[in-house]
Amino acid sequence: MNIPTHKLDPLIITVAPNGARKTKKDHIGLPISPDELAKDAYACIKAGASMIHLHVRADDETHILDVARYREATSAIQNLCGEDIIIQATTEAVGQYSAPEQMKLVRELRPQSASLAIGELVPEGGEAAAKEFFQELVLQNILPHYIVYSAGELRRFLTLVNDGIIPEDNIFLLFVLGRYSQGQTSHPSDLLPFLAVLEDRFPWSVCAFGPLEHASASAAVALGGHVRVGFENNIFLKNGEIADGNANLVSQVTSVASAVGRPTAAASEIYSILQK
Repeated sequence: MNIPTHKLDPLIITVAPNGARKTKKDHIGLPISPDELAKDAYACIKAGASMIHLHVRADDETHILDVARYREATSAIQNLCGEDIIIQATTEAVGQYSAPEQMKLVRELRPQSASLAIGELVPEGGEAAAKEFFQELVLQNILPHYIVYSAGELRRFLTLVNDGIIPEDNIFLLFVLGRYSQGQTSHPSDLLPFLAVLEDRFPWSVCAFGPLEHASASAAVALGGHVRVGFENNIFLKNGEIADGNANLVSQVTSVASAVGRPTAAASEIYSILQK
């Protein structure tokens, strides 16, 4: 396995404040409304985050891919935070949406960034439609954040790049640890199979399910990756206590970055970091 050469690049911290499934029954501070999301984003910027992975909810607080609701939340965040945070829209299917419906959201919304699960957006036989969609992202300067859940999915991702289905412009990967493990728990060592396959070819980040989220994020910081933390995946601090808010989880990562000599990236730096 190659040692990452970009390990001292500024650290991109993405916050995932709510996700698709958790409710206020899971944590009373889970932000759901546009105003709550904006205030949470502002606190996380102060703690060191420069990107927000945004989910919006229907009236009954269930997951929805809805352009109008995304625009409402985006407007609230921008009004409070200005240009200090990149807003990333999720396209997560949650068993409800097809690949064409996910693509339609991005085409209509035109967010600054979009998270894209390879297993959902590029099903077997769907390569031609995915290629057209990914090329549109480049033309519209939408930053893709490609999600893979296993080393096997990463191998397929790299094949899609080699075959020209996924353009090499602005590639940013997210390795998800623990999503399909027993009890949805992760461990820092879960990162190693991904890095063995990637061989430092593209910039990458990590999110991790369960109480070892911080330990997994810390491993990524030390190995040159970037991180995503937040209530979507975990509500616990490193000491086992429940975090008061997402900003607490971000602050923990910022402290690790400082300890290893990595500054945290501002939103204005993200594109230049990923294009190295």
